[in-house]
Order: sequence, then C-alpha cells, then structure tokens
Amino acid sequence: MTYELKPRTPEGERFVAATESVIESLRERADDADRASAIDADNFADMRDAGITAAFVPEDHDGLGLTSMHDWMAGMIRLGRGDGSAAIAMNMHLAVTRGMSLAWQGAQASGNSALAAQMEDQFAQIVAGDMYVCATATEPGTDNLHPYTEATRVDRGWCINGTKIFVTGSPIASHVAMNLRIRGEGEGGADLIGSIMLPLDTEGVTPQDDWQAMGMRASGSQSVVFDDVTVPEHMVRPMGPWGVWSPPVLMNRNLSNLPLLGVFVGIAEHAFELALDAAHRKPKEDKPPKAERAGIQHMIGEMEISLATARAMVGQMGQIADDFLATLQGKQPSMEEGHDFLKDHQSMKWVVNRNAIDIVSKAMDIAGGGGFMDKNPLSRLYRDVRAGPFMQPYSATEAREYIGKVTLGVYPKD
Repeated sequence: MTYELKPRTPEGERFVAATESVIESLRERADDADRASAIDADNFADMRDAGITAAFVPEDHDGLGLTSMHDWMAGMIRLGRGDGSAAIAMNMHLAVTRGMSLAWQGAQASGNSALAAQMEDQFAQIVAGDMYVCATATEPGTDNLHPYTEATRVDRGWCINGTKIFVTGSPIASHVAMNLRIRGEGEGGADLIGSIMLPLDTEGVTPQDDWQAMGMRASGSQSVVFDDVTVPEHMVRPMGPWGVWSPPVLMNRNLSNLPLLGVFVGIAEHAFELALDAAHRKPKEDKPPKAERAGIQHMIGEMEISLATARAMVGQMGQIADDFLATLQGKQPSMEEGHDFLKDHQSMKWVVNRNAIDIVSKAMDIAGGGGFMDKNPLSRLYRDVRAGPFMQPYSATEAREYIGKVTLGVYPKD
C-alpha cells in the first residue's frame, strides 16, 4: 500500500506482526460488540496471546521490548484496521506500560532495587494477562490541566475523591491510571497535578456502567467514581503545578495520545478497502461495476491522496518523536521544546482526523444505501472515526489557536 507505515526496529517488527495477526479476529467480533455497546474480552485475550499487551515489557522479562514511538504508531494503525474500539482501549494500556518500563530502567540505573523488583513483578502480571491498565485524564466540564479529582493528605497516605469519564477499557481492566489534583503540596501551598495507578477493586472505586455513545461503543469508556479512596503516600506522584503546563505534563500528553492517531488512520484504511470492494462489485443486472464510472474513479483518487497524506504525516511524526526522545536521553525537555513537539503533534492530528473522516464519508458515498445499514461495517466506521477530533489535546475548536501561538513563539502557560 502507498505510504504504508513499516516498522523501523526489530522490536517494532515483532510488534507490528503481532498486531497484524489479530486484525481478522477483531473484525469478526466488532459488529456484535458495537451492537451490544460492550467491550469484548476475547479481543484482549487474543492481543495478550499475541504479545501485544506486553509490547513495552523488556525482552528479558518476556515482553517484546518495544521502544520506538514510530513503530508503536505503525502497530496502532493495524489494530485500527481491525476494530477502533479495541485499538483505543489497548493504546491506553500501552501508554501506561511504556511509562512502567521507563520507571524500571530508571530504578536500575539509580540502584533502586526495591522499585525495580516491584516493576518486574508487574511485568510478570502483564505477560500472564493478570494486569491490564486503563487510563483517563478526562473529567466533565474541565480539561487535562485542571483535573478536579483530588488527593488530600490523611494519616499515612491520601484520600481521593472525584469522577473520571471516558475511562476507556475499564470494564476488563485490573488497574486504572489517571491524573489528579494534589491539594496544597506545591510551593507556597499551591496545588499540584499528580498521577496515580491503583487497582480498580480498591474500596471506594465504583465503575458506573454508563457508556452509551454514538461510536466507539465497544471501548468500555464508562465513568468511574472515586469516593473517599484511601491509598498509601507513595502511590500519588507529583508532576507539576496544577492548572499550567510543565515539561512532565507536556510529555505525558504528547506520548500518551500521539499513537492514538494511528487508530484513526487504520479506520480510514479499512473504509478504503470496503470502498474498493464496493466499486469492483459486479451489479446484479448486466451493467458495468462502479469502478468504471469517472465519478467513482475521481473519488477513489481523492481518497488515495488523503490516505497517503495521513500516513506520511503519521510516519514523519513518529520519526520526529523517536529523534526527539533520543536527544533528551531520559531528561525532561525545556518548556519551549515540549510545546514545539506538541505543536507538531497537533498539526498531524488536525490532518489525520480530517482526512480520516473524509475518507470514511467518501466510502459511504461509494457504497450507497447499503453502507447506511447496520450490517455493513461502514456504518460503524463512520461513527467511530468521529471520535478523533474531540480527543485531547487539542479539540478541533482549540488546535489552530495553539498551533499558531507556538509557531509565533507565544508559548502558552495554560
């Protein structure tokens, strides 16, 4: 396929091969899961067996040892070809487990054997399928920099209260990772943004079973309520000041959300396949197939160009990310570097979201009335692809302002 993303590392080759091995099984279950608005646990069993859930686990701990952002994105494209709902849920897990792998490397380098041993135990759980992590930074009525789910100090730990929405993958997850507001622990008693990962069966954690949406229906993106959840002190980790950008928060938003764009390219690729099938299908009457009509040929040409553009931007952004991380060598970037990276990410997001929606819409036009029926996968892809623009950061209503500011050297603080 033109401009198809191919892995650049041996670990990435194994990861992409694993994702390709489950495409058909994801497709076979996608429509039933969509109709039921329920996450399909068999999808995640297949992805576990293929090694996908352990992609970022080091090789000497039975994982794939993936490190490349480019190759992570290439794999997410394949999962998006299979089922967008399953793919976005898996991306959340991979984002968290990538961070766990980095923490393990840091513990080893610093001689923190206790933390390294803790990480290795969690790696074993991930490989066995006993640990699957969902993640969220989303709450009603606010944004990623201003979480209202809060942690307040209590004896020997923290008390957490709040509500998270779009907790993707949570119906089958063992743990949830999220951001929160740490009360009064910053300079001069200011609040901080922090993060935590905790078991979903912790007392006071209540999944709401309320996921009813237009698309991504099988993603399990329900709400979760945290009501006087008490945790030990070490579980809450500060990241930066609450309500403003900081280098750790910039990198977290960049590296967690960037590979999600691959999912929407994969959805567009699947729609393009279905459009080509519809164009070549022989009519019942003695008429030529749609592929022989000039209008259809022009539309297919436009779709090919849009898909090539989206793939090229994802591929280039993956290389930018890998090169940028290599220059940092594990250190935090400056604020300016972090914003420049996020600006490039947002430019790619703008193009990918718009092109993916346009490709699926044109596929619906080519399929005709049949594509409007529930039994046609295009009706699901049409709904699923619309989830891309509102995902943070940034939504389509905010991205251009942010991109313009950073391009002009006006680096936002919040």
